[in-house]
Amino acid sequence: MSSTDSPSPPSSPSSPSPASTAHVATERADRYGKQLVSHLSRRSAGAWDDEGGTGWIDVGESRAELNAGSDALDIRLAATPDRVAAMEDVVGRHLVRFGTRDELVVQWTRADGTPGTSQRNTEA
Repeated sequence: MSSTDSPSPPSSPSSPSPASTAHVATERADRYGKQLVSHLSRRSAGAWDDEGGTGWIDVGESRAELNAGSDALDIRLAATPDRVAAMEDVVGRHLVRFGTRDELVVQWTRADGTPGTSQRNTEA
């Protein structure tokens, strides 16, 4: 699927429970959400709804759901326990790379309230 396909995520009764969330402060949430979905869905499935500012990406058994607000991009990640950190890293690294100019920081919070991984631009 491409980023122009239906924005409705397919139902998946075997999807893992929500595992992690991130609230990424940016005034360009819609732009970065669309770019992230477009890029990551090249090798997986995903869609972006321009009108609603929402999207999703499926990578294997993991899913990221995105919601662009006026001042932040909210990401909800569902993955099996052994894939949570890896998925946080993949989604976060790509988003930080796209948002280098805006110095985006992605800090994940696990479903149990503990901190997850963090991604930020480390170039001086």
